[in-house]
Amino acid sequence: MTAAQSRIAETLEVFYGAADRSSEGAMAGHAYKRSVDDLDVTFTRELDVPFRTTISEPLGKMNAYFPVVNEHIAKRNKKCVVRHKLLDYDSARSKLKKLIDKPSEDPTKLPRAQQENDECKEMFDLLNDQLIAELPQLLDLRVPYFDPSFEAMIRMQAKFAEEGYEKLSGVQRYFADNVRDDYAAGQLDAQVEGILQEMRELSICGGN
Repeated sequence: MTAAQSRIAETLEVFYGAADRSSEGAMAGHAYKRSVDDLDVTFTRELDVPFRTTISEPLGKMNAYFPVVNEHIAKRNKKCVVRHKLLDYDSARSKLKKLIDKPSEDPTKLPRAQQENDECKEMFDLLNDQLIAELPQLLDLRVPYFDPSFEAMIRMQAKFAEEGYEKLSGVQRYFADNVRDDYAAGQLDAQVEGILQEMRELSICGGN
């Protein structure tokens, strides 16, 4: 947020300064830029470290678990070791089905395929039961895990808003007293629309 505000402040300061450096608008633009810079320094000094330790790092730690979980899911029906051979459960099932549908002349093939299938299924069921039991627990633990981070984020945003209001309220003195009333009455919108219409009428903006 402070980075975006800094870019806006720099642009406003250039716009107003290029027009008339002694105008109230130029002074307001400069005051706004100074306030945003102070706010950025305050955020970096007081909130950056707490933000990383209470929000960013906990989020990173939680996210680090999910690639491991995905590996367990992928491994569930992909790999199993049978008699020192690395087999695929889907392949073992397919091999057994083919031998059942079309028996081999070698009478030992079907029993071997059945044994490989059974051992792969046993490994699959073990991993599958583990995932079924523990995945809901992992998902349920997300809420209490993120509760402190969520609370910290709200407190930091509140502090940022308070600091921002305190620092930016000083910029208001550069505006005329009637600006706030005009804004509430919707008159500023009409003024802006009138200026836009003048811009549209310029030849370089497509006007005739």
